Amino acid sequence: MATRIAYAFILLLNSIISWLMLTPWALKKLEGFTLDYMSITCQGKQCYGYVAVQRVNFALGLFHFILAMLLLGVKSSKDGRASLQNGFWGPKLILWLAFVVMTFFIPESFFQVWGQYFALTGAMLFVLLGLILLVDLAYTWAEYCLDKIESYDSKGWRVVLIGSTLGMYTASFAMTILMYIFFAHSGCSMNQAAITVNLIVLLIISAISVHPTVQEFNPQAGLAQSAMVAIYCTYLTMSAVSMEPDDRHCNPLIRAKGTRTASIVIGAIVTMLTIAYTTTRAATQGIALGSQTSHSYSKLADEEAEHDLVDQQPSSRREMRAEALRAAVEAGSLPANALDDENDDDDDSNDGRGGKDDERGGTQYNYSLFHIIFLLATMWVATLLTQNIDFETTGDFAPVGRTYWASWVKIVSAWVCYGIYSWSLIAPVVVPDRFGH
Repeated sequence: MATRIAYAFILLLNSIISWLMLTPWALKKLEGFTLDYMSITCQGKQCYGYVAVQRVNFALGLFHFILAMLLLGVKSSKDGRASLQNGFWGPKLILWLAFVVMTFFIPESFFQVWGQYFALTGAMLFVLLGLILLVDLAYTWAEYCLDKIESYDSKGWRVVLIGSTLGMYTASFAMTILMYIFFAHSGCSMNQAAITVNLIVLLIISAISVHPTVQEFNPQAGLAQSAMVAIYCTYLTMSAVSMEPDDRHCNPLIRAKGTRTASIVIGAIVTMLTIAYTTTRAATQGIALGSQTSHSYSKLADEEAEHDLVDQQPSSRREMRAEALRAAVEAGSLPANALDDENDDDDDSNDGRGGKDDERGGTQYNYSLFHIIFLLATMWVATLLTQNIDFETTGDFAPVGRTYWASWVKIVSAWVCYGIYSWSLIAPVVVPDRFGH
């Protein structure tokens, strides 16, 4: 957990630095710290704006790409390369900062191409992955609650499942009403269309999820999953209409009284925190990323399982205990993880920092894919901060995501999420052979 938090913090810090690089404010402050002795330029040009954001995020992306390559095939902490994931933080931080400095010596033309094509593609993949994980989370949540209800006949879990479903639907309809009141005035055709489409599709997927045919072929479907998808997609739609520019007088939040700078700063930090959390969660989802279970135990050789007798004299009391554990596991008297418990008693079972190593039997997540997801996240941050932004009107701080491009990405993402979930509902009906029907 500490490792994942550390990587998330680096991404958060990198994102905030990228945001500050949008305007000359950060560089003016940095030059001021040197009493104006140092004038910061990049090839004779100012080091802020579109290219600067791409440079900073390219550096962290390169850092994660190298780690992903170095950690390919690591299955457990017994692999010496596993320490690259969980240790060597000093050298890794130095390497990251060195990459940041190095990027400012790369010609701007490279980052123009990188940002327009490669970073944009990676950003879209990151958004798509998040939508797939959201649908997976909806099913996982419902199945978890149903398992608790069936296993323990728990009234408490029934209340949790029903209450959360009703609560999410209530919140979805409440957000829809608020959007119609504040963001769908006359002349705001984009907002009216987005809100209406979201409401109609919300009702459609809810009806599909409880349709008798769908229930027959897909008994895991239900309103609990639909409620989670509905509230997320409604949130995306509300975020889209509340963050669009106000050139058509459709966003009263921008015209609201209050400190504009404070709202921009708070909004940016909340956005970066959300990205860091979402990235970390996505990068550690074992099923979605194709990693194996946390622990895999090798079966004993056939010749050792032919009888329950120990055919070799152990050389020490520790080996005697190990032999007894193996025999007990083979006989079914103990679970297979008892063998790992024995290994944990060894001197090399520590993580090297005085703590217990819980990944000797298998890593809790795929290390390489973890860093690939973080690579995609840096592309999303760079794209979100730079796509269609007007650098001439940003002031001291640039608002994050306050462009029509960002609004449409959120609106279309909601539609795609509905599409993914709808397909998960009807796929067993359309192609029953693929699902064992």
